[in-house]
Amino acid sequence: MEYSKGSLGRVFVARLREGESIYEAVEEIAAREGIGSAAVLAVGGMRSGKVVTGPESPTGEIVPHHETFDDARELVGVGTLFPQNGKPSLHFHAGIGRGDKALVGCPRDGMSVFLILEVVIIELLGIGAERTLDPETGFHLLSILAGPKPPGTT
Repeated sequence: MEYSKGSLGRVFVARLREGESIYEAVEEIAAREGIGSAAVLAVGGMRSGKVVTGPESPTGEIVPHHETFDDARELVGVGTLFPQNGKPSLHFHAGIGRGDKALVGCPRDGMSVFLILEVVIIELLGIGAERTLDPETGFHLLSILAGPKPPGTT
């Protein structure tokens, strides 16, 4: 386990409108406001999107399984924001449903807001972390750059 200790900074609230993308909006706010690390909360509606709901197979090469929708659904989600290649990068997971049908997973770029999506960005200060390319998986994964050392180490 690796971890980094920090504190809370500024809080931002955004209203996304019909057709906007949560990824584009959050990453734009982060770049404009100089937010390095943050926790992200979202609630509202999504008109359409593609969601990764796990791997195609739990063993072997990781191939994402995708589900798509285009019928206006409710969303509640949480994410993290850390730099990747020097730019803000949102990692977001959500529960998305309509009626008795629900998807839970990682929505991808291209998701489109239905009417309104409320987003809260809670800045995290003093966190030494970024997303770096993991050669084993080919994914950009969270890397802790600095953090508390275990007792008895120097």
